[in-house]
Amino acid sequence: MQGNCSRPAALRLTIPCELPAVSTAIKSARQFLAEQGWPADELIMFDHALVEACNNAIKYVGDEGREQPVGIEVSSDAEQVEFRVRDHTPGFDWPKKMELPRPDSENGRGLYLIHSLMDHAGYLRGQSENILVMRKRRASPIAAAPPSTNTSQIRRIAEQERMITDMVEELSSCYESLSAIFRYSTDAGRNGSLTEFAQRLLVDLLQIVGGEWFVLRLVPHNSSRMVVFAASEPAQEWKQIFLPPAGHPATSLEMKAALNRERVWFDHEEKTPAHEPLARARPGTAGVVYPILLGEQLIGTLALGKTPPRAVSIVRGQSVFTVAQTNVVNMFADFLAIQIANARFQEEQVSRRLVTHELEIAKNIQRSLLLTALPQLPGFTLAAFCRSAREVGGDFYDVLRINEHSALLVIADVMGKGIPAAMFAAILRSLLRASPELTPQPAALLARVNRLLFPELSGVDMFITAQLAFVDAKERKLVTASAGHCPLAVADKYGVKTFSPEGMPLGIFADTEFQDEIVDLPPDCRVMLYTDGLSDACDVKREYFSHERLMKWLHDSTAKPRSAEQLKNALLHELDQHQLNAGLNDDQTFIIMAG
Repeated sequence: MQGNCSRPAALRLTIPCELPAVSTAIKSARQFLAEQGWPADELIMFDHALVEACNNAIKYVGDEGREQPVGIEVSSDAEQVEFRVRDHTPGFDWPKKMELPRPDSENGRGLYLIHSLMDHAGYLRGQSENILVMRKRRASPIAAAPPSTNTSQIRRIAEQERMITDMVEELSSCYESLSAIFRYSTDAGRNGSLTEFAQRLLVDLLQIVGGEWFVLRLVPHNSSRMVVFAASEPAQEWKQIFLPPAGHPATSLEMKAALNRERVWFDHEEKTPAHEPLARARPGTAGVVYPILLGEQLIGTLALGKTPPRAVSIVRGQSVFTVAQTNVVNMFADFLAIQIANARFQEEQVSRRLVTHELEIAKNIQRSLLLTALPQLPGFTLAAFCRSAREVGGDFYDVLRINEHSALLVIADVMGKGIPAAMFAAILRSLLRASPELTPQPAALLARVNRLLFPELSGVDMFITAQLAFVDAKERKLVTASAGHCPLAVADKYGVKTFSPEGMPLGIFADTEFQDEIVDLPPDCRVMLYTDGLSDACDVKREYFSHERLMKWLHDSTAKPRSAEQLKNALLHELDQHQLNAGLNDDQTFIIMAG
């Protein structure tokens, strides 16, 4: 609001501690000062100074102060304008002497800008809040400044021109960077080679920042080493760098940047170890090593450098790259990290699709090995079922017809799941079918198969449990032998009997001996061979179907006449009801014979 001659006009603003709110406040202050008669060129200076003051008040605030608003007070009279910006940051010590920051410095430029634009600037540091005070006198249209003042103004103008030149350079670099990034963003989807993409991107980066060479190292998936992925001189021999465990010192600049997750500057005068790869490959140069990160994940490192001009002495901690150029490197590194992560994700998707396709083929092959129609025996009906917890599994069944009244029932469970288990199941099927003369002697057949499979199974630390049952329907007897498998169950109206002759799983010992056991088949009996996926089937509460429940179901099934196919469907219904919404935790396979 406006004031009279004795009191200055004042404007008070309160904004939330958020950067977007600064723009609105600056517009209000500009409009207020324009009404007080301040010329347009000075209004622009006030905008810059007030933006820097407000940004600092928001940028350096802590978690507690972020809830507090930023206060802005503007007062103007015939002689001067005064700004007061109240912040709730921890505060800082105002420099005793304000000097133009070095080109590579990221701090102090805002304070120097305020100092250059205003006649007076001071910082009042308090316990609960701080106040930045800035004043500017109105220009006198008549009074001429003394020579000393002219000299001071000339020096200040030169410094301001230099600062403006740096800003223009930064804006130009940012424009070139954004143009390159937009261009490469459109190319990224068309060019399938990530190596060529990174090479062209980094060559452009050298041109923008005035660099001479670059080395891009990446960390392969699930690796603790960094290998050169792209370099300005591909012919240069770059050895891989092994990242040490946490707590161990870094032995190279690139390793230091990777371990500390921060930029590492180096110069041609700094003494570096003889084994330092960058010093050995590019002696006499200076530059920066930038860690390439995606969140907390280390993607790799990017090193850039160039030869400093002879007339320039590089001070330790100072780089041949300006702040603007360093920001460009930062922008390119972040963009490159996203592209690398995206390319790796796409490779994983393609690989996953290929694996899924291969698993589908393996599943079809495995299903083709299972009999679609089982041979039937006089006086008995047979049915079987097999489903895998994954695309392919290790469970397996087979029925080998010997003659009109006899057959060999086979059920097996290869340790593990997936393609290796399915492969051994297929091999087992072939070996069993290759010895028809031994089918009436299950123990001898298991011993022969074990000797043949032992080298391969023991070599990959796998084993197979199996149960064989030779059925003679005419004599109503069966001969069974087991290789560490679930017991064979026989049920009639009087109860359930289980048979599990002694024998180790296939692949444990080369010369394992197995035992045959003869079982009588009473009238109206039920015979079941199964894998542990049935008894271990879980519901949503992680409760097992259990062996006891399975045997009770088998006994209850003798209450009325039913075919093996009907019994199969009834058992599947029981299992599905138990594991409803729980999914399979193991392969499930069984053979049922009713008669």
